[in-house]
Amino acid sequence: MSSEARTHSGEIYLELQKTPEFGDLRRRHRNFVFPMTGLFLAWYFLYVLLAAYASDFMSHKVFGNINVGLLFGLGQFVSTFLITILYVRWAGREFDPRAAALHDRLEEAAQ
Repeated sequence: MSSEARTHSGEIYLELQKTPEFGDLRRRHRNFVFPMTGLFLAWYFLYVLLAAYASDFMSHKVFGNINVGLLFGLGQFVSTFLITILYVRWAGREFDPRAAALHDRLEEAAQ
């Protein structure tokens, strides 16, 4: 089968998915993304639950008109940006070089 036919049939992609390098890439991605997602969701639901069931705590004034609920809400934005920064750094160091190597390998096999 010519490389062009293999590329169009998807066979080359299936072969790549079976390689240990691809499996390692998926494992590394999952090991970062799943815990980070769980951590963020736990933080988010804590905020929602506190807002719903601990209104006295959330309305406690910290200084001026700033209360705990407002700080927790702003913390959601801060944590989102922090997770994004961590992911970009991690991906640039761990994920992207490996993905690029697999891409190059795929391009060579397709020629």
